[in-house]
Amino acid sequence: MTSSVRTEEQPVYRRVKGAILDRIRAGEWRPGQRIPSEAELAEAFGCARMTVHRSLRELASEGVVERRRRAGTRVALQEGRNVLFDIPRIDLQIAQTGAAYRYEAVRREVVRPPPAVRAQLGLTARRDALHVLCLHHANGVPFQLEDRWINLDAVPDARDADLTAEPPGRWLLANVAWSDAEHVMSAANATEEEARLLDLAGRDALYVVERRTWRGERVVTYARFAHPGRYYRLRTAITPPGGP
Repeated sequence: MTSSVRTEEQPVYRRVKGAILDRIRAGEWRPGQRIPSEAELAEAFGCARMTVHRSLRELASEGVVERRRRAGTRVALQEGRNVLFDIPRIDLQIAQTGAAYRYEAVRREVVRPPPAVRAQLGLTARRDALHVLCLHHANGVPFQLEDRWINLDAVPDARDADLTAEPPGRWLLANVAWSDAEHVMSAANATEEEARLLDLAGRDALYVVERRTWRGERVVTYARFAHPGRYYRLRTAITPPGGP
């Protein structure tokens, strides 16, 4: 199924910014490498040079690229202050550990979201959203509880998607292009429902990731991923410039 949200609805500079990010994430332009000039990028993307300038200016403010007069623009060397995150697929993450993956849909409903979620999605009080609560299992053990809200104004096709059989994250990655993402990581104690679904003792510790993704100016989805704290470890490897 193809989303009916058209790419043309995005501002041009956002599309250019997203295309540059895609090339950096794909490794086409690597940390420290000089990227094409504004004039070359404008010709490649079929847009005005000022449009490219705005895209690069935003990427520079986010720490993705470094811009120097007469030296051009280079992909930034990440030093821990700004980190480029991709959007991971939990089924692939679990499979890569050698564990068997299983998806379980707990709840799927089209409802008006509560105020806190409505604020995350940028919706007015009278707009509905698609709510999906689901579990991701590793070797039969609950590994992640996903509490996801999808903005139906941004992704109307999601209303008819069979997310009882397919994980919502996988469906979104296959059907909806995203331009920006935000991750917030924290620790929390499990609520009664979270403890029951994740097979935990009451108030056990959770590692929580909250994610919002945008398409242009619209928030596509807001999701909260809860992991049993005793199972989850986040490992980051850093290689200094010129190393090892």
